[in-house]
Amino acid sequence: MQNGTQQHRTGIRRAALAMVTASAATLLMTACQPGGNGAGSAASPSGVPAKPAASSGGPTPAASRPAGTDASTPPAGNASPSAAGSASATAAASAKTCGASDLEASMYQAGVRPEGTGTGAAIVEFTNVSGKPCLVQGHPTVAGAGNGSPEKNRPLKVTLSGSASKVLVAPGGKAWTKLTFVQVQGEADGYCVSGSTPVSYPTLVVGLATAGSHQVALDDGVLAECDDKVTVTAVSATKPS
Repeated sequence: MQNGTQQHRTGIRRAALAMVTASAATLLMTACQPGGNGAGSAASPSGVPAKPAASSGGPTPAASRPAGTDASTPPAGNASPSAAGSASATAAASAKTCGASDLEASMYQAGVRPEGTGTGAAIVEFTNVSGKPCLVQGHPTVAGAGNGSPEKNRPLKVTLSGSASKVLVAPGGKAWTKLTFVQVQGEADGYCVSGSTPVSYPTLVVGLATAGSHQVALDDGVLAECDDKVTVTAVSATKPS
């Protein structure tokens, strides 16, 4: 009886060992298959398979893109020019060059000017009175003149400042140029550093290519300068100081 029982237990142990061996063989075969949880997939220290690294190429995942856009949507910085910019470019392309009758000129003393007792610097302001946009460009010529005698003027030696570009002047709009003179020094009639005698002009004649010559005067007093020299800026849409 005991021998029968012992033989029965031995049989059970053999059957259990056979099952363990079969299970181990199955796991080993699974680990060797592609995509299995063996050597083909790295595991984290916790035993959970690590997530595959994100690819640096290819389209951005939909979840990370702003709502309402797709991968082909260009960045905001590549947007086309604004309608206002296009309209300005079209107006400039179709505008004519300002003529003499299209502009009215006036002059006032500049706020920023060389030290001294003379005029120092003046701003000439051109206003478009034509009712249509027109273009001006360039550095003006400058001459000293008496009241009512612009044709009997004395040209000043002009030094150009800055580069010239086309300026679109809208109806009622303005463009400016700044004139900087050799300053008179001292009191009373003053003196010129060069040794020449200071000169005063009641008016100036300022000329623009294609836009004619314009006689201008200061609101108060005459223009006093030295050496009949002047530095002029190109006509600009930006008001100088």
